[in-house]
Amino acid sequence: MSQDTRVDKVIAESVASDSNVVNQNSIVESKAKKERRKRSVAWDHFTSAVDSEGIKKGVCNYCKKEYLADTKEHGTTAMLGHIRKCKKIPCNVDTRQSKIAFQSVTGGNKGDVSIVSWKFDQEECRKALCRMIILDELPFRFVEKEGFKQFMKVVQPLFRIPSRTTVTRDCFDLFDEEKNKMRSIFKETQQRVCITTDTWTSVQRINYMCITAHWIDKNWTLHKRVINFCPISSHRGEDLAKGIVKCLHEWGLHRIFTVTVDNASSNSVCVAELSKQLTKWGTNLLGGKHLHVRCMAHIINLVVQDGIKEANISIERIRQAVRYIRQSPARWKNFQECCVDENLAKKSLCLDVPTRWNSTYLMLNRAIEYEGAILAYADRDIGLAHHLEFGHICVCDGDSDIVDEEQPVGSLLCSDWDSIKRIAKFLELFFKLTLKVSGSLYITSNIHFLEICQVGFCLSKLISSDDIVLAQMATNMKKKFEKYWGDPTKMNKMLFIPCVLDPRHKFTTLSFALKKMFGDNGATIEKEVREYMKSLFNEYSSSASKDKCGKLSSEVEASSSSYMVDIGDFYEELSRHTSGSGAGNSKSELDKYLAEDTEVGTSDFNVLLWWKYNSARFPFLSEMARDILAIPISSVASECAFSTGGRVLDSFRSSLTSKLVEALVCLQDWLRSES
Repeated sequence: MSQDTRVDKVIAESVASDSNVVNQNSIVESKAKKERRKRSVAWDHFTSAVDSEGIKKGVCNYCKKEYLADTKEHGTTAMLGHIRKCKKIPCNVDTRQSKIAFQSVTGGNKGDVSIVSWKFDQEECRKALCRMIILDELPFRFVEKEGFKQFMKVVQPLFRIPSRTTVTRDCFDLFDEEKNKMRSIFKETQQRVCITTDTWTSVQRINYMCITAHWIDKNWTLHKRVINFCPISSHRGEDLAKGIVKCLHEWGLHRIFTVTVDNASSNSVCVAELSKQLTKWGTNLLGGKHLHVRCMAHIINLVVQDGIKEANISIERIRQAVRYIRQSPARWKNFQECCVDENLAKKSLCLDVPTRWNSTYLMLNRAIEYEGAILAYADRDIGLAHHLEFGHICVCDGDSDIVDEEQPVGSLLCSDWDSIKRIAKFLELFFKLTLKVSGSLYITSNIHFLEICQVGFCLSKLISSDDIVLAQMATNMKKKFEKYWGDPTKMNKMLFIPCVLDPRHKFTTLSFALKKMFGDNGATIEKEVREYMKSLFNEYSSSASKDKCGKLSSEVEASSSSYMVDIGDFYEELSRHTSGSGAGNSKSELDKYLAEDTEVGTSDFNVLLWWKYNSARFPFLSEMARDILAIPISSVASECAFSTGGRVLDSFRSSLTSKLVEALVCLQDWLRSES
């Protein structure tokens, strides 16, 4: 008999005589002997315990039934047998049996549900867990948190929670799965794609380049997908081009229609190098003349920054007043009391930041809303008047950013309120325009030039305004406006053509807009646009004809492969004869489209839906329209469009490897697009 058995018997015989001695001996024995790690799966459902007689037992965690569990004498066989028959253990539920569940109806009213069949699937639950972590940007260690484990025990005890390492591996597997799906779609459709590029910076000062693909599918649905998020060695144009070419080759995307980038000089070099590569691939339409599209949101941002760069005294007084009130909890409490007296809701005052001009607009808007409360607070707190009186504002010299002098802010006057109301109304135009052109869920290329005309018209009108402040702002903004949109010979023709492909406008609207924008030169520009559009249409029609003839020829060869007589030449001559006679006796699709009357413009008019219904009448032109209307006129999302600073990765993503960052960023975009 082993030493452990003898010790247990001695302890059992001495219980009746002296229980205190037993307890002490048990403690000594437990300390002296190092516990072995329990390796049996039985202990996942049982808890080890020792009864009053010192006998080791295993207690079921569910039904509390006890079994002898001495490792030397009894083992775990009995406990394993109990696991298979215990009715209270959740694992004994038949996971193969489908159950009835209720699911919310997509697009229905609140509370509408449908009855569906459901059964537990460990792998699907793991995929859903990955999606939750990716969409909500949760850390991987979230799955090891005690609260989450307790939650899952209640929600689904059958689910075996994976470790954070396993979740990381599942994210990579999901990334590869989704990437292969998208790659097969691109390979099958073989359509042209528009791309946008942007740069991000991590906390470790690592530069990343984000590449986004935009296209319209055969069902005339607009898509946007982030296809790459990789580190780059530098911001040199050649290095950026190499990164883009590598990404496109990996995805099998060789038919690029346009590249939308901001106005950095390195991007011009990048697009030029990319154009050379597309020429080598034989997919560069018209020599890449329209390949480079400048980001409209970025230009608008530069234009507005030039307008508000010079410190306006009225804006600075509002800024200083807001800063003074927000600096102290006591001052904020007094301000809220003023809001109650003025019957205003208790909202926070906005303080702007230098690199985001939209924050200045939001600050002025909120200040105008709480004008009465701010004036009431100024009457209560004399410190605000002293703060404005002794504060100073930096004034820059001309067009430079060098500080020329400092002047006192001064008291907040009634004229200041009138001034900021006019400025806020003026900035509202650019605020709404930036939101409009930065959208990625709807087409924006068809309004590109019309919105440029609207901005130019407003600036020209305000320059001659009696309001000195607005006139000066408009003058400064007009100079920057003319730099990018003043010379039509330097403007991409893709600014004008999407407007023509909008059936509400065509050349009727474009001719009027060109004349208002460029005067007598408008007619010349219109002629150039017509010629370029015709050349582009000929490229599409000839390419489609070659594909059609090649398909017909291959079918003929396949059907006549068993015959010795070659009849392929007859069909080729027949095809050339048919296309030649048709071209001489009928108008092209482009001519037919332009000859038709324009559609009535309504607020709910859908351009893509119109082309979907009319694509059968214009098969070649509709292919061209699909590529042109997919052009994004902004390279950044709306939340980044107002900023002059760079985009920065958060601390969580910055701590991950570059491969994992790419997987998480791309997957998050793909999953959100699907939902």
